Amino acid sequence: MMLPSLQLRELHEKLSERFVPWHRSLQFWVRAADIYTGYKVCQVRARFVRDGEKMEALWERQHEVAAEKMYSLCSELGGLFLKAAQILGKPDLAPAAWVKRLVTLCDQAPATPFEVVEQILENELDQSFDETFEQFDVNPVGSASIAQVHRARLRSTQTDVAVKVQHPGVEHLMTVDIHNLQAFVLFLQKTDIKFDLFSLTKEIEKQIGYEFDFLREAEAMERIRHSLDSNNKKSPVVVPRVIPGMVSRKVLVMEFIDGIPIMKLGNEMAKRHIDPGGRIASMAKRKILKNLTLAYGQMILKDGFFHADPHPGNILICKDSEVALLDYGQVKHLPDNLRLGYANLVLALADNDLTKASQSYKELGIETLSTRGDEQIELFHLAERMFDTRRPPGVTIMSPFAADSSLQKVSVQNFPEELFCVLRTIQLLRGLSVGLGINYSCSELWRPIAEEVLREAGRLRR
Repeated sequence: MMLPSLQLRELHEKLSERFVPWHRSLQFWVRAADIYTGYKVCQVRARFVRDGEKMEALWERQHEVAAEKMYSLCSELGGLFLKAAQILGKPDLAPAAWVKRLVTLCDQAPATPFEVVEQILENELDQSFDETFEQFDVNPVGSASIAQVHRARLRSTQTDVAVKVQHPGVEHLMTVDIHNLQAFVLFLQKTDIKFDLFSLTKEIEKQIGYEFDFLREAEAMERIRHSLDSNNKKSPVVVPRVIPGMVSRKVLVMEFIDGIPIMKLGNEMAKRHIDPGGRIASMAKRKILKNLTLAYGQMILKDGFFHADPHPGNILICKDSEVALLDYGQVKHLPDNLRLGYANLVLALADNDLTKASQSYKELGIETLSTRGDEQIELFHLAERMFDTRRPPGVTIMSPFAADSSLQKVSVQNFPEELFCVLRTIQLLRGLSVGLGINYSCSELWRPIAEEVLREAGRLRR
């Protein structure tokens, strides 16, 4: 006897719920082991190569092969691995071949079908779809690992809005992914990398859990917008306004911001016949970078509450070179001891003060281990790579994980989870500075803010 279609569908969903995580885990471990083994084999082969150019070519081929495998892993499994691609797809964190391949994965998650989106909106907002929206673009503006965004027009106010809708069923799969990733980085810490990566994955796990609550995101967005408005005559960045009464845990309706993704700024300038190396372009780029850096400095140092998902897909350039900062699913609160400790480190970097930088490491709870006598110098160099955007003359890539990095000489035994979001912000700003052709120090720009907050706390060291 044949089962009715409804029962067949329910049976299929139950089987999928049980077996998909196992299949997904198997896929991850097979692919991760393949990539890791490829590098270990290359490492052994490199020992027998004496010629520098041949060794460089050997590693470059390995990076290209691994980049293709990493791209397949991230694009086919999606979910958490799309987020991993956003983090790794930066020149200061990954080989050039990886960056070139992974940077194309931004906002390429599979879209939830429109009929499912329509049903979610009616259920979550408790309103008829046709009565709520006068216009609704069926194709999303972007689809990321957790949600997708549609442009629409509200019938009641005739205003354009961005409608963020959570993908159904993705939360469980991302939990499976993060646990697999944590097991893998524990292995890497014991074998190859002298850095507390496990704390990073714990922070990612915590932040991703927050991203599934759009009510929390709406509150964070309003809090940051209010803070930036109150700290400035004009906010350095545009933060979308939440539409009152149109937020639930799975749906967020907000003001639509019209702008150009920062990654496409060069193309837009070319389209408008603006010389990318000319004075007008240079002024616009400096204004963009300064405003974005100022906004992050105020969020991190003054308020200790900041936007913690800084990838290029979340940055738009609007009219008159205004910067819009989108997506507040990941925000971070820095406890006062870390906020003030980081302010001290900012001053140490701005003043080139090795002793103060070493003291700040201890104050922040960053535990290191070194057998070298020049540990203080190496700690300062590591702080420059991790927490400042300034690059030495002629240097474009400053990865803390590079072969010549101080991280090879100083082992980081413990790194506070809360600081990973700060670290990620610095890496974004440095990546943008390279892309825009502007070399600057965020620590120097943040010096007045750091001095102000330390003075207010009675902790300014003369």
